[in-house]
Amino acid sequence: MTTTHPPRPQVAAEIPAVPLTTEGYSVLHQMLRLRWSAWRALPAAEKSAIAKEASDALSTMEKNDKGQSALFSLIGHKGDLMLIHFRESFADLNQAELKLANLRLSDYLEPTTSYLSIIELGLYDSTLKIYKELTDQGIEPHSDQWKAEITCKLGRHAEAMKPRLFPEIPQHRYACFYPMDRRRGEDKNWYKLPIEERARQMGDHGMIGRRYAGEVKQIISGSIGFDDWEWGVDLFADDPLVFKKLIYEMRFDEVSAVYALFGHFYVGVRVPAAQLEKLLAGELPSKQP
Repeated sequence: MTTTHPPRPQVAAEIPAVPLTTEGYSVLHQMLRLRWSAWRALPAAEKSAIAKEASDALSTMEKNDKGQSALFSLIGHKGDLMLIHFRESFADLNQAELKLANLRLSDYLEPTTSYLSIIELGLYDSTLKIYKELTDQGIEPHSDQWKAEITCKLGRHAEAMKPRLFPEIPQHRYACFYPMDRRRGEDKNWYKLPIEERARQMGDHGMIGRRYAGEVKQIISGSIGFDDWEWGVDLFADDPLVFKKLIYEMRFDEVSAVYALFGHFYVGVRVPAAQLEKLLAGELPSKQP
């Protein structure tokens, strides 16, 4: 006797166009200019006391076990200092801002810009597999069951990827930060491409970054709905030349050559908080302790 099984229900709706992501630390970049003339006019003892207060505060933030902060001396006219903060929430980022604003050193600092984002892992390959699995099971996209399955699968992925979602700020000597968008104009629009094509292009794009894995540490953060661009990119390396080589090579890749738009670039030298007074005296530490 042959047993027949009822056919799986057919899902009429198309799979969603939006790729899945997992998120980690909230991120704030602060670019600041020092009012050098006002700073130089202070008595030496007062400058030393102000610098020590700020150095002590930043040293504590450097060692924070729920998201660190790091100080960089910016190169060029876009500012003098760049602070990068990793925290568990936006409220924690705001608390870090307030703590710094209440230091006496803030009287001599002017913000030039800032950037708010959240560490993000894009899951194009996993997205296609998950969507196909759910639609093959006859689960309607965006239904309560669909959302519950997605939440469960993303939770498992986030746990596996925890070191990448909640990293320490790399100790490399140089940092390069820039924001970027995907083009969405009338002629070329990334968001009109099928998800399968976007996944293919992002896979090819990622292969370039992997070739530089031993030379540069890359942290991508999402900023759609948070700031003026769609993503922020942080690169950390001991040799800044690798920033040029990596970004230049990536621009020949299809996803960058056709669909990428870039904002301002900020490059800085890492300054341990304990060396802040030396930096404010016009001397960049030659190496980290």
